[in-house]
Amino acid sequence: MKFNWCTITVKDMEASLTFYRDIVGLPVSRRLSDRPGVDICFLGDGETKVELICDADRAAAENPEGISLGFGVESLDAMMAFLRDKEIKIESGPFQPNPHIKFIFVKDPNGLMVQFSETM
Repeated sequence: MKFNWCTITVKDMEASLTFYRDIVGLPVSRRLSDRPGVDICFLGDGETKVELICDADRAAAENPEGISLGFGVESLDAMMAFLRDKEIKIESGPFQPNPHIKFIFVKDPNGLMVQFSETM
């Protein structure tokens, strides 16, 4: 068994697409609509994707507790500077619980926590 994708129901496809494509750095794998009023976009270039769904008939989860997506970065310091330049608030961190990793959390346009981590 393998993990294929994580689905996020979003309020605004363009704002979410901009965040995951331009801030996180995930390329658009495919974009489609299976019926009127539904916009679906898969992002990522590996086996596992992030799926964004914007559906006028389905509400996006507001700030889901206990769920976050984690993405590895080359340099956490560079990522924090990039986020500041883009006026994206760092919600918490940086944390370094051991000598091997440090990370921060931001929120995506839907309030979902997104972690950026650097392996030391």
